[in-house]
Amino acid sequence: MTTTTTPEAASLTETPSTAQAPSAPRTTSTPDPASAPRPAPVPGTASTPEAAIAGARERIDALDDRIIGLVQERMAVSAVVQQTRIASGGRRVHLSREMEILGRYRDALGRPGTALAMTLLELSRGRI
Repeated sequence: MTTTTTPEAASLTETPSTAQAPSAPRTTSTPDPASAPRPAPVPGTASTPEAAIAGARERIDALDDRIIGLVQERMAVSAVVQQTRIASGGRRVHLSREMEILGRYRDALGRPGTALAMTLLELSRGRI
């Protein structure tokens, strides 16, 4: 009769110092990308780049709508300030206040912030 010995059985018959019991397959430090589990999608995120871009563009459009509304509100409030200042004998434009606004936008957004503030001031008071 012929006996076939499997590698696992052979390792059990070795001397105690070298014998190893069968163990689960070892994993390497870098998993195989094809077999690695993919993380579950985060709720509210898109599963494809195109869907992610479309979602981000929708968000940008919503933000732009809010920004436009805020700019229009700023223009209306500025008109009240100008009318009140003129009615009380003052000037329509208060340059030191405009400098404060320019500085705040520049500090928050850098050089482009200054241009943005100038545009907002122009929209709110018109050209000087």
